[in-house]
Amino acid sequence: MIPWWFSTPEPVIEEAVSDDFDALADLHERAFPIGWSADEISRLAAQPGVTVLKARRASYFGTRAPLGFVIVRVAADEGEILTIAVEPRQRGRGIGGRLMRTVLHRLYGERVASLFLEVDAANDAALALYRRLGFRKVGERKAYYQASEGDGGALVMRVDLAYRLG
Repeated sequence: MIPWWFSTPEPVIEEAVSDDFDALADLHERAFPIGWSADEISRLAAQPGVTVLKARRASYFGTRAPLGFVIVRVAADEGEILTIAVEPRQRGRGIGGRLMRTVLHRLYGERVASLFLEVDAANDAALALYRRLGFRKVGERKAYYQASEGDGGALVMRVDLAYRLG
């Protein structure tokens, strides 16, 4: 048995604030060949229906550095993942899944009917995560990603967030 002081606590998921945008932009640049600037993230976050959630370590010694983040936009009863990024050194530790489950729970609570995203068809790890979360392919975009390890194709995926009354 591992003593509690050696165990790694689950990351904290919270809404990002404007003071976080520089760090999120740095993370996005490390996570993707073409990163987004803090200004781009700020402009997105200011739009109606847009939420930016970040994951950070839960630590008594307190680092606020993000481990990952997701930007989601809701219009009417549909949501769209605009981006999700995880610190490259932290991949494979469930951070992306935790961010996505938090988004799904929030949208379900808001009675959003479905959530869409686009993913590089060559990104096997992301595709496996999205499929585990119930996403299914509903479309394709040819040569969508300029910096892809594959042919640049994107898959459009959707999950239905059905809710039942009564």
